Amino acid sequence: MTIEPKILQYVLTLVEEKNFTKAAKKLHLAQPSLSYQITKLEKDLGVQLFIREYNEVVPTYAGSVFVSYATNILNQYRYLKNEIIDISELKKGSLTIGSLVSAGAHLLPNAISAFRKEFPGIDLKLVEDTSHELQDMVASGKIEICLLSLPIKNHGIETENILEEDIYLAVPPDHWLSAYQEVELSMCREEPFIALKNTNTFRTQSDELCQEAGFAPNIVFESTNINTCQSLVLADIGITIVPQMFLDESELKEKPKYLPFTINGKRPKRTLVVGYKNIGYVSKASRAFIEILKNISQ
Repeated sequence: MTIEPKILQYVLTLVEEKNFTKAAKKLHLAQPSLSYQITKLEKDLGVQLFIREYNEVVPTYAGSVFVSYATNILNQYRYLKNEIIDISELKKGSLTIGSLVSAGAHLLPNAISAFRKEFPGIDLKLVEDTSHELQDMVASGKIEICLLSLPIKNHGIETENILEEDIYLAVPPDHWLSAYQEVELSMCREEPFIALKNTNTFRTQSDELCQEAGFAPNIVFESTNINTCQSLVLADIGITIVPQMFLDESELKEKPKYLPFTINGKRPKRTLVVGYKNIGYVSKASRAFIEILKNISQ
């Protein structure tokens, strides 16, 4: 048997008013309708809840027990409604964000700061990992959203573009390519390359760019850190491909020569995206963070 919250409220109001007519008026019901609901409840429960006297109703022992539980249940119901409203209005809750280490270090601090100021009741958590692991975590629901770069291989993820940036070649300052203001990537087919490890999506994009230019890169060294790749360039070990955000914010005291390049006359771009599970629903907290991230990245 299921007892609706409104029936519990009928009982509590009747106890408070001690009279069917007064209780019905307070509940905006017809008196016969209230009497019917209470009688039906007693029949369904198999016990008498009220002693009906001439001008007053008094709860029985069973009625008193019912009232005690009904009061607690309705209080919990109100607490639940209020909490859900708070969550819906972003007054409280939690949000777990995933990010690539490199991209997150550049874009997330300002976004997190702005979000915390606007929604102080939302507890933010950050998970940093490889693109492959982050995609799996989003698709499985372990994290709500994550900052990634294209291409995305997991079909269980939907994406929204956050930032599009240019890509550059980083070469030693005295390298023969440094004499150029801009190069065609195919000019580098004989050059040794330093690359990120193949768990990184920017490595995937870099390999695809070289293939588009008509060659497979001769990779002589791999690293998980793009600044390490640039340090190896300065050591004259090879050249590397670098996203624009690392040009001005590099931790290196010395910097390689950065060259814009084209493939068949077109400048390539890197696209950073926010990914979330492809289920047709994005929480209000996730949506709010995405919009803040978009605004900051403009």
